[in-house]
This record gives sequence, C-alpha cells and structure tokens, in this order.
Amino acid sequence: MNQHLSQEFQQAYNQQPQATFFCPGRINLIGEHIDYNGGLVMPCAIDFGTTLLIAPNTEGVFRLRSLNFDETLEIPVQTAYEKTGREWYNYPLGVMHHFVQDGKEIKGLDMLYHGNLPIGSGLSSSASIEIVTAYALNEYFKSGYTKLELVIQAKSVENNFIGLNSGIMDQFAVAFGEKDKALMLNCDTLDYEAVDANLGDHVLAIISTNKPRKLAESKYNERVKECQEALADLQKELSIDYLCDIDAETFRKHQHLITNEVVLKRATHVIEENDRVKAAAAALSAGNLQEFGQLMYASHESLQNLYEVSGLELDTIVAYSKTDANVTGARMTGAGFGGCAIALVKADAFDDYSKKVTAHYTEIVGYEPSVYRTSINDGVRLLSGE
Repeated sequence: MNQHLSQEFQQAYNQQPQATFFCPGRINLIGEHIDYNGGLVMPCAIDFGTTLLIAPNTEGVFRLRSLNFDETLEIPVQTAYEKTGREWYNYPLGVMHHFVQDGKEIKGLDMLYHGNLPIGSGLSSSASIEIVTAYALNEYFKSGYTKLELVIQAKSVENNFIGLNSGIMDQFAVAFGEKDKALMLNCDTLDYEAVDANLGDHVLAIISTNKPRKLAESKYNERVKECQEALADLQKELSIDYLCDIDAETFRKHQHLITNEVVLKRATHVIEENDRVKAAAAALSAGNLQEFGQLMYASHESLQNLYEVSGLELDTIVAYSKTDANVTGARMTGAGFGGCAIALVKADAFDDYSKKVTAHYTEIVGYEPSVYRTSINDGVRLLSGE
C-alpha cells in the first residue's frame, strides 16, 4: 500500500514523499455519549485509519489532496485560516490555523491523504485526519507540542473551527491507543488507564450500516443540550459539575428534580452507562468476555430506548447478533444516527457471522452492510521518513 501511495504522491506532486504518517480510527467498546458529560469511556485504536504523505515545496503553499475525495486545496502559508464550505480539507486547515495562531513556524508542504475508514460511519475519520495532520506538522517542523497538547488542539479544531460540540474521546483514543489495550479515559480530567483487552479466541467485527450520517446536522447537539438541562436540574440539590459526578444510586435519589421525561431518560442513560464502563473494565481485566458481552448488549438497549440514538439499521445488527451463538456481545458504537455497530465474535466463526448478518440485514433494511474484521492497535505514528 505504501508503495502505491508513494506512486500516487509522485504523480500528484512530481516529487517523492519525505515522510509517511498513520493515524488509526477508533471504536468505543463501551461508554457512549459520556465524553461530553465528564464520565468514563473505553475506546481503542483499530487497524483502519488515515495515512498522510508529505514533502516540502519551495512555493510557500500548502497543497492538500486526498485519494478519497475529489476536492483539492492550494493555499499560501499565512497567519490565519478560515473554514471554507464543508470540504474534507477543513479538518487539516483547522490544525494549520492552530499552529500559526500559536506562532509556530510552518512552511509549504505537499500533502496526500488516504483513508480506509468508512466515511460517516462513526469510526472517527475526522479525528484521524486531525491528529495525523497535527502529529505530522509537529514532528516535521519540530514544533515542540506534547501528544496531549495535540489532542487538545484537535478537539478545539472540531469544536471551534468545524463547529461540532464533541468531546475529547475520539482525538485521545487515536493518539494514545495501544495494541491489545482499551483506554478507560476520564474525559474531565484526561486521566486514563490502559486496560488489558485480551480477546482470546474472539475478534472484533465492525458492521457499517452504510447509512452515512453527518454529525453536525444530526441530533447530536440536541442531546448535548438535553444533558445540560438535566445537569442544571440536579444542581439544585447536588454540588456537581457533570452528570457523571454521581453514580446510579445517587441519581435515583435525586431524579425527581428532573421533571421533563425526555431529559430524565437522557440523564438515566448517561449515569448508568458510566457505571457500565467501570464494570466493563473489571470484566476485561479478569478476562471475563461473557460478562463484558452482556454489558455491551445492555449499553445498546440503553442507547436504543433511553438516549434514542440508534435506529432500524443498528438495531437490526444487534438483534441478529443476539441470536448467533458465536457472538458474545454487540452494540452500536459512535454517536449513532447510522454509523457502525461492533460485535465480539468467535474468530473461527467470523466469516459465517459476516455472511449471516449481511443476509439478515439486507432482508430487513433493503441494502447490504459492510462487515470488517479488526484488532486493537497502536495510535498515531511515523511509518517512514524523517
């Protein structure tokens, strides 16, 4: 693949790349819609992601191309950048804006991106692009940022440059991911623990609904607002900064403060899901995949009925998975509204599962999903070059 990408780079820019970087996507094993509520999530980096090839140019411009999109950008090195339209290159442009606003000296580059993450599927293609860009600029120009500073910067790009009120989980996971480890991350303090995630005779299946969703146009921001409303209600009696500052038992004693039934459902999911993450970490550490699988199913049921971010496509995948003896657990992953589900599947039965879930889904939904086999892998890294 890298040789093919080098050839594409040569064809596009009439020179060879000097460095190649890779940033994975992520799946969240459990702990959904918790990152903006100050709670615990459990993402991991995966095999799929974004590759970035770079080489300097003497024209003092940034040239951005992607093998996944037709749109290209050529823009001078300057002291500020602005989002233009909705094209993919706004993500790296936002990163460049942060670098120059911080007074970092960056010079003209030819840049070629290639991703094998399904776009709009909920595997964090945007965070993968942001972090691979930030990491590459930081390494190439010796800008001196720590990895955590790059993560915080990339989140700011998402929030302030792109305009999406997302939390920090995606950027953190693709930057700090470790092979065969899940990251139990506190999204408030950014403290994290790398939890052993030895899947034994199981593999992770990613099932893309092939129903693309655009988060900025979805009900994501609506859910954020509903959680803020629930928090304000609870703060009438509780001294808390986030919903996840309390456990399910404390919540039950104070849930009468939330009079809006819809807002109550949202808060119930968030607080119970936060407790599920703690239970999942214990189960994974002990190698108890059966218990972990049951927690996955419980998480999906909550996202379906209380948080209402699932839908026919995701529910169909999880409902089939429950009937397959070779599946230990399944749930939607990511923000929902389409996107992907994940399933913990016996490795030797993966092909059989893939065929059967595809047939079941196609019969009910009317078109095929895409099923991928993946493993838990390392975060952003230099593949070759300087």
